[in-house]
This record gives sequence, C-alpha cells and structure tokens, in this order.
Amino acid sequence: MQNNGLEQFDRIDLSEPTKCEKCGSTHIKYNGIGEYVCEECRFKMYDDYGKVRNYLEQHPGATATEVSDKVGVTKQKIRRLLKEDKIQIAPGSATFIYCEKCGVGILSGRFCASCMAEMGKTLNANAKSQRSSNITGGFGKGTKGESGAKRFEKK
Repeated sequence: MQNNGLEQFDRIDLSEPTKCEKCGSTHIKYNGIGEYVCEECRFKMYDDYGKVRNYLEQHPGATATEVSDKVGVTKQKIRRLLKEDKIQIAPGSATFIYCEKCGVGILSGRFCASCMAEMGKTLNANAKSQRSSNITGGFGKGTKGESGAKRFEKK
C-alpha cells in the first residue's frame, strides 16, 4: 500500500491527572480543554495540553524551549501538539514546522493548506471511482457478480 502521509499518529500521552494533587481523591472530572476538577475539593488541575495552552495564553509567542522549561512538558510533546493542530505557532514568528508533503513552513498541523486541498481532491476522486466501480447498473439492476436467487443459495 502506498504511503500518502495520512497514517494516524499514535495517541499522545498527555499525563492526565488521576488523583487530586490537593486532597488525594480519585474523583476527577474532565472539564474540557485540558482542565480537570476534583469533585471533592474543587481543586483545578491540568494535563500537559492544558499546561501548555495556559502558558501560551499568558505568554504569546513563547518558544517551545521556554514553554518546556516553564511548565515541565517535553519539547517532543509540544511538537506533537503542534502536529495534531491542538496549538499553533504565533503568527509572525521566525519558527515554523514544515509541511510533510512539500516542505513549506506552517504554523500547525502536518500539511499546508494547498497540500491538504490536493489530498482532499485525490481522496474524493478515489472514493468516487470506488463507488462507481461497485455499481453495474441503475436502480434495481443489481451489483456485480451473480444475480437473483443464485446469490442466496447455500453451497
């Protein structure tokens, strides 16, 4: 099978809290966007995504090294968050990640907009040709292979 760059990433481990840092309770509720709340004492905690996101909101344009040093999340995880389009490099920054297909600088994700559009067209064309190759006629004409009762006979 041809590798077109669309293989899935492994799910990134975001170090989600399983126990309250304040009271030790295991009754943790996910509030969204990387935030968790202890249902016992209402203490707020964050997974790695939440820590990075909060830091970037307070310090726009911070580098991956700065963020890593300040919040304790590895640069590798920060890079994965960029590739998964969860965070974005600040516009106007001299730092970029690169499109995996054409190599142009991008702010987040794996592919630039033009490569995404091109791959979308290719996927749509492939899906359309696959659908049309499975149909032999119009409504009620059947599909390729044996027709009528022969399709349902036990052998």
